[in-house]
Amino acid sequence: MTETGADRNGDDRIIRETGIDARIAAIVGPALAGQGFRLVRVRLSGQNGLTLQIMAERLDGTMTVEDCEEASRLISPLLDVEDPIDKAYHLEISSPGIDRPLVRVADFEGWTGNLAKVDTSVMVEGRKRFKGRIAEADGAGILLERDQASYGDEPSVRIPYEAIQEARLVLTDDLIREALARDKKARQEAKKRRGEPADEEGDEGEESFDERH
Repeated sequence: MTETGADRNGDDRIIRETGIDARIAAIVGPALAGQGFRLVRVRLSGQNGLTLQIMAERLDGTMTVEDCEEASRLISPLLDVEDPIDKAYHLEISSPGIDRPLVRVADFEGWTGNLAKVDTSVMVEGRKRFKGRIAEADGAGILLERDQASYGDEPSVRIPYEAIQEARLVLTDDLIREALARDKKARQEAKKRRGEPADEEGDEGEESFDERH
């Protein structure tokens, strides 16, 4: 489901959950925001019995294992009180990872130039699935340069945000280099703000923390 603008809970994501996932997002989103995190995605799946994955990040885009643990300590009591899931489940708090979901206008703007997969809820130029480089992103939508245009297709397609059902970056060597460089810079700047010495190397990949409920 796609919405524009921030709702009454301050959720500025344009791609949001529906059903039970949306209810959980409404519970945990404001609490995360109050502690300097932003919610990326909530997904309840049948993996490993029943798994609730809550994807989040700091405002600077970082998310360490320690951050995941902190978010888990914040979220777990809320979920226990609200009890939105009537079965035992496995809670997983994770970072977005390098091939991250794109859920905010700022995500599309910030990762312009990278390859992405985009699924739409309605037909856009005769298709619902696209893969291409994000050439432009503004307040209304994105311009995607097709990775491999089929015969008769235009080389690029403009997709409005309200049509996007799901979007994520595609893992490439260029994306890995860019993501690691951004992450290292953000972590070093965060350490400087805290008066700590900067690390020589940045952390890689996706961070996560799991617990049972």
